[in-house]
Amino acid sequence: MIGVRLNIGEALNVKMSMEAPHRVEPALRRLPSAPSRLPASGASARPSRLDWLDALRGIAALVVVFDHSSYAFMAEFRRELMPEFNTSRYGIMVFFLVSGYIIPASLERRGCVRTFWVGRLFRIYPLWGAVVTAVLAAGLLGFAEIRDFGGQSVATVAVAHVTSLQELLGTPNLLLVLWTLSYEMAFYLLVVALFSVRLHQRSAMVAITLAVLAAGSVAVGTVLPVSALSGAIGTGPLVAVAAITMVVAIYCASARSPALRVFGAMLGGALALALVAFNGTVPVWEGLVILAVMFLGTAVYRAESGQSAWGHAACTAAVVVACAVGAAYYYGDGAHFTRRAWIVAFLLAVLTFGVGLALRRRRIPRLLTGLGTISYSVYLVHPVLLAVTDGTIGRWRQDKPLLELAFYAVLLPLCVLTYWYIEAPGQAWGRKVARRVQPP
Repeated sequence: MIGVRLNIGEALNVKMSMEAPHRVEPALRRLPSAPSRLPASGASARPSRLDWLDALRGIAALVVVFDHSSYAFMAEFRRELMPEFNTSRYGIMVFFLVSGYIIPASLERRGCVRTFWVGRLFRIYPLWGAVVTAVLAAGLLGFAEIRDFGGQSVATVAVAHVTSLQELLGTPNLLLVLWTLSYEMAFYLLVVALFSVRLHQRSAMVAITLAVLAAGSVAVGTVLPVSALSGAIGTGPLVAVAAITMVVAIYCASARSPALRVFGAMLGGALALALVAFNGTVPVWEGLVILAVMFLGTAVYRAESGQSAWGHAACTAAVVVACAVGAAYYYGDGAHFTRRAWIVAFLLAVLTFGVGLALRRRRIPRLLTGLGTISYSVYLVHPVLLAVTDGTIGRWRQDKPLLELAFYAVLLPLCVLTYWYIEAPGQAWGRKVARRVQPP
């Protein structure tokens, strides 16, 4: 899952680059998102404005890890839980709300599309590349099984994954969690489009529009086959067209010419909307709900920063929640979808975000902010570790809670290492490159 946020990043999605350190400190020092002064209780003496978002990311990452690891170590418990509560959807909806809050703030703080894309590139891809390399190596060595790509060429699969839009291009994900990065990337393209035409303040209206369209698609019985565009023109051609379009869109949106910037931004936004609406592997309504949820996070950011009234954010939340719940209810139960589980997970995700927002000025335990700092690593690294355990000790039909705890005990220290030696240096390089390419 996650996704990007997942950024799946600042997405699936860890602290924004503005919160990251300018140099990598030794691993035994505090994590960079934690405040510099800590009282004996372990809570921060001066709560950071973003500590609560770190805490939410940490919680969401742990829930997603449990969702995936329960296949191997808690199978009996999972069979009882999943029809009532979809843990995966809970985790990724929290991630998407956090991404919606933080990503537009990052772009607007920079005020420059070019440096925004540079930051995203160095934030997402260093760890992404390490994880993809690790899973391919594990597959070649016989420790893990690489997914079947349905006869698609290596070039098609590679290009689709490099764009991070593979989930929306009809290409199976090398790792299942990578699917959320596709929605994160679509969100980035839409945010840049709105920013470039100076409509970025209309976050609430965008969220409401997407939510209403989601509910409407169910009400009128809109049913598209999975990856409809891929089926119509072929996966290979679609991947090629989408990759070229994306490169042109980002290049033009980062240009000096105002006309080129608007053209590139609108091209990227159109690409994102077309892929989400017509080529997703989830139903149309859920793809639109995901985007609506992220823009709901943006609407909350507008209210919290004083750019709009809290009443607007509350009305937006009410409409998005009502449309999402209504769409899920009328969509009904399916072979791989239980509406009750989805609705419960969605409502709890919104409630969790609301509780975090209400406690945003309280001191947050260092443990939670630390988990948030490494949440991107937790999100991307855990499926690689699971692939190795599947290929070595296998899966258990009975619950093995000690093995579940042991999995976390191995995963979390490993993620601290990947953060310090892959993520943090990548962010530092990103800041250096951004300073060089930022226009005067």
